[in-house]
Amino acid sequence: MAPPNGEAIVSSYARTNTFSKPPKLATDSLQRTVSDISFELSKEDNGELTLPAISEVEDAKCECCGMSEECTPEYIKRIRDKFLGKWICGLCTEAVKEEIEKNGGKKEEALSTHMNACSRFNKLGRAYPVLFQAEAMREILKKSARDGRGYRAKSISPRTDKTGQKISGIARSSSCIPAITREINDLRMSN
Repeated sequence: MAPPNGEAIVSSYARTNTFSKPPKLATDSLQRTVSDISFELSKEDNGELTLPAISEVEDAKCECCGMSEECTPEYIKRIRDKFLGKWICGLCTEAVKEEIEKNGGKKEEALSTHMNACSRFNKLGRAYPVLFQAEAMREILKKSARDGRGYRAKSISPRTDKTGQKISGIARSSSCIPAITREINDLRMSN
């Protein structure tokens, strides 16, 4: 807090260097410190106690997507045993697991499906992402036509209630899918 009326406080404090240095220790009273582990190892002089070897890491390249990871040889062997002799990265492992769930537990089929998808992506998707997206749309249209669902998407919202009375809702705008399918059909006819 400042003094009232801007007065200065005068003090009789004077700065002096009156620090005393610590006394020097005699070197004969110093002892070397030893960690617990080195003390235990020095007691075991017969050499029976050895530390486990640190396994070296290797670069492993995923056989699906081509990504490289640093892994221990034990881990690489475990993954190869799990996936029919092929080494696949963690991301591809998860994708193959999901594919196994989809197809009912057929590991070989799931692995080949995922490897085909990765190779298609690596060939087309990385170099030409727009073309890859167009190809994916084409595949969706083919699949929907094959499954008999038709070319128009069905609305999720119901048009009638349980008693059969119509429910008013937001009207659906026109879709671009019929125009795309016309173009695909025209291409088929020309080929």
